[in-house]
Amino acid sequence: MLGKILIRYLSRYRWLLVALLAFQFVAAMASLYLPRLNADIIDQGVARGDTAFIWSQGSLMLAISLGQITASIIATYFAARAAMTAGRDIRRDIFEKVSGFSERELSHFGAGSLITRNTNDVQQVQMLAMMGATMLVSAPLLAIGGIFMALQQDVGLSWLIAVSVPTLLIAAGLIIARMVPLFRSYQSKLDAVNRIMREQLTGVRVVRAFVRERIEEKRFRGANTDIMVVGRKVGSLFVLLFPLAMLVLNVTVVGVIWFGGIQVDQGGVQIGTLFAFMQYVAQILMGVLMASFMTVMIPRAAVSAERIGEVLDSHSTLERPVNPVSVFPERGSIEFDDVAFAYPGAESPVLAGIGFAARPGETVAIVGSTGSGKTTLVSLIPRLFDVTAGTVRVGGVDVREADLDVLWKSIGLVPQRPFLFSGTVASNLRFGREDATDDELWRALEIAQGRDFVEAMDGQLDARIAQGGTNVSGGQRQRLAIARAIVHRPAVLVFDDSFSALDLTTDARLRQALWHELPEVTKIVVAQRVSTITGADRIVVLEEGRLAGVGTHEELLQTSSTYREIVESQLGVEA
Repeated sequence: MLGKILIRYLSRYRWLLVALLAFQFVAAMASLYLPRLNADIIDQGVARGDTAFIWSQGSLMLAISLGQITASIIATYFAARAAMTAGRDIRRDIFEKVSGFSERELSHFGAGSLITRNTNDVQQVQMLAMMGATMLVSAPLLAIGGIFMALQQDVGLSWLIAVSVPTLLIAAGLIIARMVPLFRSYQSKLDAVNRIMREQLTGVRVVRAFVRERIEEKRFRGANTDIMVVGRKVGSLFVLLFPLAMLVLNVTVVGVIWFGGIQVDQGGVQIGTLFAFMQYVAQILMGVLMASFMTVMIPRAAVSAERIGEVLDSHSTLERPVNPVSVFPERGSIEFDDVAFAYPGAESPVLAGIGFAARPGETVAIVGSTGSGKTTLVSLIPRLFDVTAGTVRVGGVDVREADLDVLWKSIGLVPQRPFLFSGTVASNLRFGREDATDDELWRALEIAQGRDFVEAMDGQLDARIAQGGTNVSGGQRQRLAIARAIVHRPAVLVFDDSFSALDLTTDARLRQALWHELPEVTKIVVAQRVSTITGADRIVVLEEGRLAGVGTHEELLQTSSTYREIVESQLGVEA
């Protein structure tokens, strides 16, 4: 998977890679040529006292060194640019993929894991791409070229290379083999830390309300300790690599000096040649060491790439139709035709045998006890889930055949837990429609009964809103969410228990404004309070995911015992 991702994203920048290879080749060749010049200076310049030769060869070495530095800087720039751009592309594709996920895929991966995959995992692949483009290219050139140049200097000492290189490779291989499962465990434990941290930040009020700070601290401490233990094991293995490499390098250098010194004493090798051979041995082992360091990064990047690939290769259950319908013949109509829905792996369906219709401009209320499937039912309208049986039609079109962008534009959803984005009141309202004017925003706020508190805020429409809307009350957050849906100008407004935080007076004024100001908009209202829906054109009663009655308030009082029980429990027997 790692190779697949690197090829997929780096192949888009071939010219950068070609330029990188060219400059890396120049830098490697310069590095390999310098010891040979050094040997010539010692053997032909210093030994003979030829000052002119020393100056000429020294000037050439200086020029080649400057060229090597320049080529290395340019190569590093190209490597960084290719890797960072590829990382940007991966993050963009993950974000776009996740944006198309249904609730099913989001629940499968989890928010914390998806955040980790789009940040830490991409960073691991990105760093491997950058370091690999520099080290993995130069390391083989230095190692192979060093062996070739060393053999040219002295074949008799080449057995030292034949011993030291395999020794270093075997030591690095054993260490890396131990690291692979640890890296996989590290990423999963990083997911756990992110998940717990996210839960505690999101539910900080609940944690404090139930005095769970100590317990949550203990829970986080456990996850944090787990990742520390794995990280310590990885670090312990990693710190062994460099000392082992230096041990092999130093022992090899000692061997070169020892056995090379004997040959120099016998007159078989010149001192300059011995120095050059030592430098080539150092280059060979450093090349192997750089490759070893890179192979340490490869296992972790491979685990990260596998996790990235899981997201990119996932197919949303909300597949876009091949020939989507973009024209809805019946604006605002909703129809459920023998609909059933079951979550994956569930023993029984959440909804079954659901059938009712809402004509354009009508108000249809959905009531039922907790867990009866009300939220799941309205989630099928904007196709947050796909039905497992039956058909849901919006505007006369099966939602599975509709163009999703057109479908979503025709629906304004106010969820059970309204969410506001960091920014201003205006930016949150314009989330529904970017080109909305200030007058349209004020009108939407007036309908949603939010004009008074927005006018009282510092800056009014430009008043700051914290992430999640934590600096406004629950009722104000609900009214802003309702206003945002109104600004959207949909054909259908879906309210999923969106009046629960409002007092009875505000609730009544808001409903009256909605019915009066938006008579052409179809309204689907999920409500707990009976007083909110008594005036609806049609009331759908759910009981354990099945229809327990459909009709007006008066009709259901006569025909539905479930509805009558709900009404009596809230309004009294006389209702």
